[in-house]
Amino acid sequence: MIKARLFNQPSITKLLLALSLTLLALSALSAPKPKILALAPHIVETLYDIGAGEQIIGTLDHADYPASAKDIPRVGNYARIKLEQVIALQPDLIIAWQSGNPSDDLARLKALGFTIVYSQPASFADIADDMRRFGKLTGNQQQAIEQAKRFEQKLAAIKKQYQDKPLINAFYELWSRPLTTAAKNSWPQQHLATCRANNVFFESASPYPQIDIEQVLNRDVKVIIQPLSANQSDRQAFDWQHWQLIPAVSQQQIIQPNADAMHRMTLRSLIALENLCEQIDASRRFYQALKNDG
Repeated sequence: MIKARLFNQPSITKLLLALSLTLLALSALSAPKPKILALAPHIVETLYDIGAGEQIIGTLDHADYPASAKDIPRVGNYARIKLEQVIALQPDLIIAWQSGNPSDDLARLKALGFTIVYSQPASFADIADDMRRFGKLTGNQQQAIEQAKRFEQKLAAIKKQYQDKPLINAFYELWSRPLTTAAKNSWPQQHLATCRANNVFFESASPYPQIDIEQVLNRDVKVIIQPLSANQSDRQAFDWQHWQLIPAVSQQQIIQPNADAMHRMTLRSLIALENLCEQIDASRRFYQALKNDG
């Protein structure tokens, strides 16, 4: 009777189930994680954010964040991927930027049997989605889930903080030669909308319209946002000081955020958003004080 109680069928089933779960967990921990080719700076950055940075065996030029990313071997640039180098590296997984990588090279790599998945974030929500997806693909699911959750919570807090602020007219300088701005359906527009900055070229037909300075003069621009990159050697920012008729210029309300953080679809873009909203709000308070003094 004692033996029957010790070794009854339900007890054996529970024991086997617990053993199986333990073996599965140990197997997941010991399984080798895939070697990754990350074909855009934002992909590299996101992989580091979820703990998969050391799995990257190759990337393209301009992937420079975090600092350790600079040591990753380069296999080309936005115009061309060096297929022979990719073949030599033999990545288990290629994560490509759908609109930022040469499609013909990606088609050749796919034909050679490489596994390719695509990243095409168009909103802050897509950044969190990419984190979760990359986590599953790379074996870093738990860290990815936690990072994505923190990202979404922080984004919600920023939106709530500024949602009732009065609008302030803003011009976004994306490029200086030719002078190019952002409109609806552009990546920077979500920054402006969250910070309650009224984009004076929002209704332009193109997401990134080229404009003349004369078009800016009659828009009552109170704030100019001029993102600058640490790698600014290839271009010069627009010299606004010649145009004192623009309120943002005469009142020295020109904001210069980190362009890489603003324009790369990563965790850093949320930090850039928070800083931008704070600076725009400072300009908002400046004009209110100016109005009160007048």
